[in-house]
Amino acid sequence: MKLISWNVNGLRAVLRKNFLEFLAAESPDILCLQETKARPEDVPPVWPGHYSTYWNSAVKKGYSGTAIFTRVPPLHVTTGITVADHDNEGRVVTAEFADFHVVNVYTPNSQRELTRLDYRQQWDRDFLKYLKKLERKKPVIFCGDLNVAHTEIDLTNPKSNVRNHGFTIEEREGFSALIKAGFIDTFREFEPGGGHYTWWSPMMNARSRNVGWRIDYVLISAALRPRLQRAFIQPQILGSDHCPVGIEFQ
Repeated sequence: MKLISWNVNGLRAVLRKNFLEFLAAESPDILCLQETKARPEDVPPVWPGHYSTYWNSAVKKGYSGTAIFTRVPPLHVTTGITVADHDNEGRVVTAEFADFHVVNVYTPNSQRELTRLDYRQQWDRDFLKYLKKLERKKPVIFCGDLNVAHTEIDLTNPKSNVRNHGFTIEEREGFSALIKAGFIDTFREFEPGGGHYTWWSPMMNARSRNVGWRIDYVLISAALRPRLQRAFIQPQILGSDHCPVGIEFQ
């Protein structure tokens, strides 16, 4: 089974670029999108009919938003994490399958002046509680734009970004808490080295120079590790300032 996650930075925009070609070429069983910036009625259903779609759109139009495309019928789908303070921005869709949950998440950005850092820390704590609650029922795969580079090898210029959003100690500790709770960063199971990124600034030819950040992830419960066959990043896929990431598993 193949699962792919992609922050498309606007589904309507990427539909005008390469989304359908990407979908046809990769043919994922489950596709998790972040930053859709749309409601279902805003987007013509031009993708293949064997994909069912499940949306969580922000109350604010054109902002945030997540969606799951799946060829495998889920048993149950929910939106949000059942915390009122977090559930107006369309940041989480959860699909329950026979033997695991898939959680698609677009984690809040702490903002350039760190104006949302306190909120972000509360989000991290509440999101982890939500994951652990799901895990009591069955294992969890969660993926998406987590808006943090975990370690120094996860961005090109760590020293100059120590107090910048996406690389603060607080945000990195929030990610470390996920690892301490038993979740596995799938890409690091196969690739221990640096130079692998998922987001590049649109300025100064950052992408062509591979000056980037790894802030998009797929993490899994430890119980699923024996089924994990491959984890990958697809920097060659254009259309957004992020690239797709994914896993293959039995």
